[in-house]
Amino acid sequence: MTDPLAIHRVPRAFDKSLGDEVLNGVSDLTADQRELIAGTAGSSPYLKGLIERESAWLPQALQQTDQALADVMAEARALSPDQLKPGLRQAKRRMALLTALADLAGAWPLEKVTAALTDFGALAADVAAKAEIAALIRRGKLPGMTENDVETAAGMIILAMGKMGAHELNYSSDIDLIVLFDETRFDPDDFFDARQGMVRATRNLCATLSDKTADGYVFRTDLRLRPDPAVTPVCMAAEAAERYYESLGRTWERAAYIKARPCAGDLKAGQRFLDTLRPFVWRRHLDFAAIQDAHDMRLRIRENKGTGGALTIPGHDMKLGQGGIREIEFFTQTRQLIAGGRDPDLRVRGTVPGLSALAKKGWIPQDVAEKLTDHYRAHREVEHRIQMVHDSQTHKVPQSPDGIERVACLVGIDSAELTVDLTRRLTEVHELTEGFFAPGSSTPIPAKEADFDRSVLARWPTYPALRSQRGARIFERLKPELLSRLSKTAKPDEALLALDGFLSGLPAGVQLFSLFEANPHLIDLLVDIVGTSHALAAHLSRNASVFDAVIGGSFFTDWPGRVALQTELEQALGQEADYETQLDFARRWCKEWHFRIGVHHLRGLIDGLQAGRQYAELANAVIAAILPRVTEQFAKKHGPAPGRGAAVLGMGSLGAGQINSQSDLDMIVIYDPLDQDMSDGPRPLATRTYYARFTQALITALSAPMSQGRLYEVDMRLRPSGNQGPVATSLASFTNYQQNEAWVWEHLALTRAHVVAGNGELAQDIETFRAEFLSQPEDRQKVLREVAEMRARLAAAKSPAGIWDAKNGAGRMMDIELVAETGALLSGVTHRDVSAGLDGAVAAELLDVAQAQTLKDCYDLCWSVQCAARLLSGKVIEADKIGEGGAAFLCRATGFEQVEQLQAALQEKYTAAADIIGRVIGEGKDAAQ
Repeated sequence: MTDPLAIHRVPRAFDKSLGDEVLNGVSDLTADQRELIAGTAGSSPYLKGLIERESAWLPQALQQTDQALADVMAEARALSPDQLKPGLRQAKRRMALLTALADLAGAWPLEKVTAALTDFGALAADVAAKAEIAALIRRGKLPGMTENDVETAAGMIILAMGKMGAHELNYSSDIDLIVLFDETRFDPDDFFDARQGMVRATRNLCATLSDKTADGYVFRTDLRLRPDPAVTPVCMAAEAAERYYESLGRTWERAAYIKARPCAGDLKAGQRFLDTLRPFVWRRHLDFAAIQDAHDMRLRIRENKGTGGALTIPGHDMKLGQGGIREIEFFTQTRQLIAGGRDPDLRVRGTVPGLSALAKKGWIPQDVAEKLTDHYRAHREVEHRIQMVHDSQTHKVPQSPDGIERVACLVGIDSAELTVDLTRRLTEVHELTEGFFAPGSSTPIPAKEADFDRSVLARWPTYPALRSQRGARIFERLKPELLSRLSKTAKPDEALLALDGFLSGLPAGVQLFSLFEANPHLIDLLVDIVGTSHALAAHLSRNASVFDAVIGGSFFTDWPGRVALQTELEQALGQEADYETQLDFARRWCKEWHFRIGVHHLRGLIDGLQAGRQYAELANAVIAAILPRVTEQFAKKHGPAPGRGAAVLGMGSLGAGQINSQSDLDMIVIYDPLDQDMSDGPRPLATRTYYARFTQALITALSAPMSQGRLYEVDMRLRPSGNQGPVATSLASFTNYQQNEAWVWEHLALTRAHVVAGNGELAQDIETFRAEFLSQPEDRQKVLREVAEMRARLAAAKSPAGIWDAKNGAGRMMDIELVAETGALLSGVTHRDVSAGLDGAVAAELLDVAQAQTLKDCYDLCWSVQCAARLLSGKVIEADKIGEGGAAFLCRATGFEQVEQLQAALQEKYTAAADIIGRVIGEGKDAAQ
């Protein structure tokens, strides 16, 4: 037994005599219940009629409210086909009366009221649909279907849309439905017969719910939210609907599907359909263009419904009018559309849960969410009371004083208090939401176009991003702000040309321009980038969506580290079922983090050494997350990997844990087949062939250009026997090769090797071998002789491209790395970085401490120049062509005030380092001779 209805408030009677009249026909009521009934009947003619009609049922229902609700639902579910129409109408009367009294008494919060109405709507639709499907099956009108298919409505899908979908149904609401059917349940030859049957069933179920009889009606049904309702049948194939949304779906339809849920019929098929629409509803990028679409929609509604103009309470539309329910819903849904594609936590159906999720994720201030939530609930309660008066599907405050007074009586206050409260709430909602859709101009007076090169400005409309009417319109609104920011740079003309280069490379502009319009602070970042880093600006032109990451809220927080990155990517990839989609997602994700590192470096938040480590950790995380996906995909064709599987051995800078923004990835794939000579799968392969093809698949996964570009270029030339050897090497072959066949330069390369992904036990065995191998004594004279010859060959093959080439040439990065590797090899150092290798050179008595420190200082400066240069231009810089912004960044990144000072310091350090290395390597060569 449940408790009686808790009465916390009661409505006032507009006409006390009507309330007293009703009480005479209802017995067994408590004093509070009599007051509730009298106030309700005295203000609502509709509820007065329901009370009189259900007078015998009502007293017990008030004593056991929750049980009464459950009984109404159960009895409706059990109705026989011949009793369906009168039975559902009686159930609706009782449901409407019970929810109204619970609402007016303050016993149920808004969410419980709307949920009860919504659940009954879903039940009614389900019962009516299955009754129609059962009748068609009995008559043989649904080919191939039997009585066993009634439970799933033979594949009929009923989607609840709008408030019905969000469990927010109005007190006297239409129910918005989209009815589809799963065409895969039928033989293709029976498609047209099946569709005809489903259309008939849909029409009949709508009639069951909406026809007015002596018993009333259940729900008015609205099917106009389906694809192109003017020309499509009331029930269409799910596959046809999917094609429509993929090719013609509009922003308002995306917004509608935020709230969509399967409510009746074949629920599993309905969920599958919604899953296929996920990419349509939830875009991968931050979709700020949705703001303009929503704003335009609001203006059209105001124009069509006449809800614009000054705020006056009599006749005001609580749903569509200024400051009304729809403004809160649009505000919430548009924010969800913007960011929900990137954050699944924002994909909630209800308005109040949506506001809460947006506040939690930082998309709206917490106080705004709380205020809009409070106003939304208050608006909905007033809306319900408006509808309770005559069971009218209206949202307008009555025009007459008596009409307003009736609503105020149901609220429990007088009309003057209601008017003041509504005015305050509507005004505040409008102020909170209007600025989001149509922000006022608070920007400074923009720079005049005449202050810039007119020929540059004149060619902008010819660029691809500005050829569409919409893109051009948004950019025209944006251009004054852009020019204003440009005018404040050190060299406006130089910044204009950099921006011009960026705009010319954009393939499209609507999304990016919308993002800047909604987030003007990003323009400063754009101007900073295009005015400083040509490479980063070019990357932005091709991948403008990476700006999404800046809006995410954590863009400028501390670096999370490799483990957190790998976990994040693995979890995201796990949500994508399709292999190609996984690879494309990994590319977009990696580009965003790559961009983040570049911006942090550009703005001085990290230095070159930190950037190098972060680029390397990002690459490690990507390889480690991609490898299992490639393994799983390859195994589908050829079976699980024989033996212990494979490991990826990072070489060179990747192995040493320090790469720059343009680095290739040097890798070796090592596998251990144990005693297996074949894979076991649909298309088995010999072990060697298996791993060779698997390695090619991995390279493709990392380097193949896709819609989101490529991840990395991969270099496998450091594998045993180089390009002449197999692309994948067994552990036994690798260890044998290193022990018996490898050249000294390959032993040197091993000093920097590090397993970045793969089978844990295999990785440990590789590292154990590496450490034991490096601990073995080397022929010092042989090593120094071959290193000297190698240095000579490198010098002949790669001459430095000027003073700013910090990588190639005597006393520069590769030269110092060679000494460090030599020191590590001769001393048995297992640490991979240059500093540890130079310490090893001291231990091996190649260098003294002072010489090692000189080389370390030179290397650090070279790396800072190299890392900055790759970010500035993607190649060796030319100091006279990097512009003022580039020069300032270069100096900031290296700790010098002027480029000339940096240039002089580079030359001095090159000379000192080259002198040390020449004497060390020269002495070694002489000693060997």
